[in-house]
Amino acid sequence: MTDRAGTSPHAVSFTGAVKAFGAVRAVDGVDLEVARGETVALLGRNGAGKSTAISLLLGLNEPDEGRVELFGAPPEESVRAGRVGAMLQDARAVPRVTVRELVSFVAGRYPEPLPVADALELAGVTDLAERRVDRLSGGQTQRVRFAVALAGNPALIVLDEPTAALDVEARHAFWDSMGAYARRGHTVLFSTHYLEEADAHADRIVVIDRGRIVADGSGEQLRRAAGGNLVSIDLAGGTADDLELLPGVVSVEVRGRRALLRTDDSDATVLALARRDAVRGLEVAPASLDDAFLALTGGRSTPQDPSIAQDRETV
Repeated sequence: MTDRAGTSPHAVSFTGAVKAFGAVRAVDGVDLEVARGETVALLGRNGAGKSTAISLLLGLNEPDEGRVELFGAPPEESVRAGRVGAMLQDARAVPRVTVRELVSFVAGRYPEPLPVADALELAGVTDLAERRVDRLSGGQTQRVRFAVALAGNPALIVLDEPTAALDVEARHAFWDSMGAYARRGHTVLFSTHYLEEADAHADRIVVIDRGRIVADGSGEQLRRAAGGNLVSIDLAGGTADDLELLPGVVSVEVRGRRALLRTDDSDATVLALARRDAVRGLEVAPASLDDAFLALTGGRSTPQDPSIAQDRETV
């Protein structure tokens, strides 16, 4: 039995969580635990259920079935206690206030806020402190939103597609700021469809597809789960009918006259191909996270997440 004072070992806990919008189960029986101090990425294509999961986590929606807790308490209780900061999509800039005024105002709403100077420094916006929020560039505005999310000194910060529409330089600046926050021992949960961001900045990657968790592990574990290496050969008049029976082969894809074999034992696969005299145009390469993602989700398109519009209106 977890207590209600925020001493649970888990910052985030989903237990059988379900949220449906009409016939669409945007979150479909999710079980997920995030330990304190972890940085976890929610990875999935647009409409996979990431935004709905985040809305449940923040108490913006309630699950139809199951339970969601933050630090052993209902989300709204942890939010009120200042344990949670959030940076959601498409928040509107506040007119006629400076960055410092905005961050100071938000910090004043929490019981134990982060010093404003620290929030500005962590978010990399100290030099923007006297600028008006509604006169900043897109990248600058995104960093200010991060400072606002940090203002309450939360133990958990939730970031929904935090680098969407940012250029490369702004994305690097944002992740430098997020890393500095995480190194203080805080918990970070962020959603993204940038695979390289998930791989570079998360301790764990949780892949969501059609409202369900289809994989949970490090980038390397996901690559191994999808078949650790790719072996490709020229078919040269042959067929790919029985290639999936070769040792180590997880799946086979034919692209024109090339066969792409996903394998968890490339040595055994290549030796078997050699015994068949089928080594023509041989290439062996490690599977990328993109390959793993497509394998884990079946390369499927998903219906639009019905909560996305609702979440944006709530911000």
